[in-house]
Parts: sequence; structure tokens; C-alpha cells
Amino acid sequence: MKAEIKNLEGEKTKTIELPKQFEEEYREDLIRKAVQIIQSHKRQPYGSKRDAGKRASAVVSRRRRAYRTSYGHGISRVPRKVMTKRGRQLFWVGAFAPGTVGGRRAHPPKATKEWELKINVKERRKAIRSAIAATANKEIVTKRGHRTKEAPIIITNEIEQIKKTKELRKVLEKIGLKEELERTEQKKIRPDKGKNRGRKYKIKKGPLIVTGGKCALYQAASNIQGMDITEAKSLNAEILAPGTQPGRLTIYTEKAIEQLQKENLFFEKPQIEVKIEAPKRSKK
Repeated sequence: MKAEIKNLEGEKTKTIELPKQFEEEYREDLIRKAVQIIQSHKRQPYGSKRDAGKRASAVVSRRRRAYRTSYGHGISRVPRKVMTKRGRQLFWVGAFAPGTVGGRRAHPPKATKEWELKINVKERRKAIRSAIAATANKEIVTKRGHRTKEAPIIITNEIEQIKKTKELRKVLEKIGLKEELERTEQKKIRPDKGKNRGRKYKIKKGPLIVTGGKCALYQAASNIQGMDITEAKSLNAEILAPGTQPGRLTIYTEKAIEQLQKENLFFEKPQIEVKIEAPKRSKK
């Protein structure tokens, strides 16, 4: 697969052969699985107190011939606690049991539960390669809602030297992403109670910039709503397919493409054979 490299003015400079990561088979099911597993690692454990609903001050005995017992009174054998007493006359109410007021829950959530899921290494790498290949398919990218005329977009390394957001916006408009920036600027007020919990607005996911390493561009890109930036070696299924939906509009720098090809990222690394020589014996 071939692609053209653009400069900061949006002009095509040369054509290159894309690395083999872009030729991977498109597996939507595998991408979805990898994203859900990443999301499970971010889930915070929660649960009720171990003694919730069991903190009554007095408990009615459960023995048949005890002094304080509910046996022989023609009432159900629900666990009870004594509220008042007058000699041997006791006034009690149901407690502890799930069906009683202030009682425990039958099966409460446990804080000890493990939410983290696992995935095989080869499966995870294949999911990332498949998500990278989806970024090069214009049909999948436009189906996701992005407004672009081509995919993927590869740009020269000069973009990594940009320090100001205003300059980056101009470059993105010149390479044909003016409509995409307008789309991501729109935000929606969340309809439910989430807006009272620090999630008032729903923000659309914009383009992703993939660089060859840490650079000045990170600060400029962080100020554009909906845009993300990452290194080529730090790519994962979630950032390439937010919300388990593959085909995110991605801008690769020339350096990032070279890194994918040179370091053979997200493929099984060849095992290096280590030869251990036997110690030489001295001849006497």
C-alpha cells in the first residue's frame, strides 16, 4: 500500500510504501475485545461495608428454649432485635434479614471482586495492527463520522517543531481538516445526572496525531478539543478505536512511519539465541 507525504502547506512532496502493519486483516471483533479489556483495567472496585445491616444493639436468641426467643409466639422466625421490654414482655422488630427495615442486602457488591480482564499478547498485538490498518481505510474512517477526503494523512517531520496551537490549527486547515475541526468544536450537554458529577458535556473525538517521539507539538495539540497525540510505540487499541469503534482519523508523521517499519512494532520480536560456551579446561 502506497501513501503520499504532505508538507506544512498541504502540498504533496513524495510517495512512500506503508509498513506491513497497514496490510493487516480488519478484525472488528478483536479490536472491540482489546478495547474492553483496557477499559476493565480502569474500573475502580466498589462494595458495601462488611458489617452493613448487621450493627443492631440487641439480638433475639435463635435457640428454642432461650429466655428471649420468638418461638411459641405464633410469629415468623425472622431475625429480630429487642426495642423495649417490660418484665418478660418484649417488643421487637425484624432486623438483619434482607426483607427487614435497615437489614443487610442479600448479595451486595464485594470490594474484593477483580474487574481486570486479560488478553493474550499475540491477540493484543494483532488487534493494534488491525486498528492501524482501519485508519488507512477511508470508508471505515468516514463511517465513524470524521470529515476527511483521504486516509491516512502522513505529514513531514516539520510538524513536530510547532509550539503554538494557532500555528497547528493553520496547518490542519491547509491539509484539509477545516470541517473536522469545526465538527469537534461542537459539544453537547449530557441529558442525565452525569452533568452534576463533572461530566456536563459530551465531546466528540477528533483526529489523532502519531509522532516518532516526545516533541514540542504535544503542548500545542493538547489545547485542541477532541484531539489526542501519542508516540508510535505507545499506540493501543483504545486510542485508535475510541468506544470500541475502529477507524479514527489519524495523522502520522514521517518519523512515526519510519519507526513502525524499522522497529517492526506490534509484531512478534525474533528471539535472540544466546550461545553459552563451556569453560575451557587447562591442560596439565
